[in-house]
Amino acid sequence: MTESEVKVGSVNLGVSPAIDGLIAELATVGYFADRRLATALHLAISLGRPLLLEGDPGVGKTELAKALALVRQQKLIRLQCYDGLELRDALYEWNHSAQLIHLRASSEQRSAEDIEREVYQPRYLIRRPLLQALEEPAPGAVLLIDEVDRADEPFEAFLLEYLGEYQVTIPELGTIRAMSTPVTILTSNRTRELHDAIKRRCLFHWLDYPDRDREMQILQSQVPDLPDKLSSQITGFVQRLRNRPFADAFSRTPGIAESVEWAKALVALNTLQLDPEIVQNTAGVMFKQREDIQALEPLLDELLAPQN
Repeated sequence: MTESEVKVGSVNLGVSPAIDGLIAELATVGYFADRRLATALHLAISLGRPLLLEGDPGVGKTELAKALALVRQQKLIRLQCYDGLELRDALYEWNHSAQLIHLRASSEQRSAEDIEREVYQPRYLIRRPLLQALEEPAPGAVLLIDEVDRADEPFEAFLLEYLGEYQVTIPELGTIRAMSTPVTILTSNRTRELHDAIKRRCLFHWLDYPDRDREMQILQSQVPDLPDKLSSQITGFVQRLRNRPFADAFSRTPGIAESVEWAKALVALNTLQLDPEIVQNTAGVMFKQREDIQALEPLLDELLAPQN
């Protein structure tokens, strides 16, 4: 898939002032969403559905959740996924130390059932991100489930109840439902295919790298001291890097975060325009693999050649 695509049914992308408003609000905090992304986000909020964002690393998936929390003035709660993520890391665990202290301080003249009722109370619960999001009062939270593709399949299965009904079940306490439906954004770098059951519960949007104009907006927003000419050169350079045949020479091309960092580095060095020497000297800002830096050198003349 080469262009942004919203799989949310037939939508007139040009008529909703709410979508234009969302684009404008996000721009105030330095996130420049195109209309398709803003439409997907607007629908996720309006319909109360999770939004699954897939795309290459560095295209701005995580930053969208941060920007949305800022503009909506909602608490951002983040669950960073990884291989081996367990329920106690994502939802809750019991504070066994506090429970033990309670037992020692309690009278021994009670039944086991009475003691059990006392120690399995909400006050002994250590709340993790998913439970925090459900218990966040109005206006609710923005929940970021980041890099869900890094978690294993059992964790995906656990997410189904949350994503489908915004509730979870704790055996000792029962079902806990959302006090205010959290805006839920899942991100995936597509290191593995997610289960269909997860996808069915979400709206889906494939996020591409920004086009040239949007990336220039991002650079100028994030690096106010960046000269216009240099901004244009950086944008043209990284855009060309990401496209074939150049992209094939690298294990990973720079994302938006890397282009912003590169711009900051060039401003710090008082750079006025790109040339082979300055690109070589600062290549470590964009690339994190020795092989990628080595692959860059023979391509510099072509990458820096004037573009039509």
